[in-house]
Amino acid sequence: MTARVCIIGSINMDLVVRTPRLPAPGETLMGGPFARFPGGKGANQAVAASRAGASVAMIGAVGDDEHGVAMRKTLADNAVDIVRVGTHVNTATGVALITVDDAGENTIVVAPGANAAVSPAAVEEAANAIGDADVLLAQLEVPLESVAKAASIARAAKTRVMLNAAPARMLPRELLSLLDVLIVNRGEAALTAGRSESDSADSLARSLQELGVPEIVITLGGAGALHAGSRIRRIPAFPVETVDTVGAGDAFAGAFAAAVASNMPTETALRFAAAAGALATTKHGAIPSLPTRDAIMQLLQ
Repeated sequence: MTARVCIIGSINMDLVVRTPRLPAPGETLMGGPFARFPGGKGANQAVAASRAGASVAMIGAVGDDEHGVAMRKTLADNAVDIVRVGTHVNTATGVALITVDDAGENTIVVAPGANAAVSPAAVEEAANAIGDADVLLAQLEVPLESVAKAASIARAAKTRVMLNAAPARMLPRELLSLLDVLIVNRGEAALTAGRSESDSADSLARSLQELGVPEIVITLGGAGALHAGSRIRRIPAFPVETVDTVGAGDAFAGAFAAAVASNMPTETALRFAAAAGALATTKHGAIPSLPTRDAIMQLLQ
């Protein structure tokens, strides 16, 4: 059977400028090349899961503008079911303003636009897609109440619930209690747990489990990833030549959802996801950098 993943999340156009380094507060820098890439954490993870081998349905929204048309085409071209992606009149599609330095590090500011229109009512209308999925994967660039509604529908349908808690924010216990897996980076883990970012990844993971989430995945960039379930697992990073870290976390999350939906053992799924995240750093842009299943398997071998 095909692994089935349902994504609720943002759909943005990424507007990217290269700079020698990231600017300090109040500083103006002369940038380098400018590029426009399809993105948004929801769209990125939907395409990542699709390229990793899953059948993917997307719940989201775009505006009735050029960016919206381009994003719907991008998702469809990547075999993502867009039946539940609404188009809202007189509304701008979300955009992300991204600065990437010569070391591949980035800063991102998001204007949500139509993503704010992903309502609990729209989620309710997509209940069948959630119930039919093996895994629901969500992020935090659409309204929190809509994410909670999707998680509640998934829990009732016995669909596994994953949340990539990005952008970082404090989360209500009611939502955390609906999750099977929480995926965060170190900064997001610290904020969600109410701890210091200087705390060890192990202690951050255990603190998050104490909030009621059975499984925690903390991505650690070049240090790999940590998984906390009944025990702590560490997954080493794959050595690659990094040119752009935009989309790496989304590659990891989407590939992990696809792997879990296909019933891969946890450690195998984590390595699969880590390989996808590593490969995503070797190309510019978010969606353009997301690897195929064949590329992931080649790196694993």
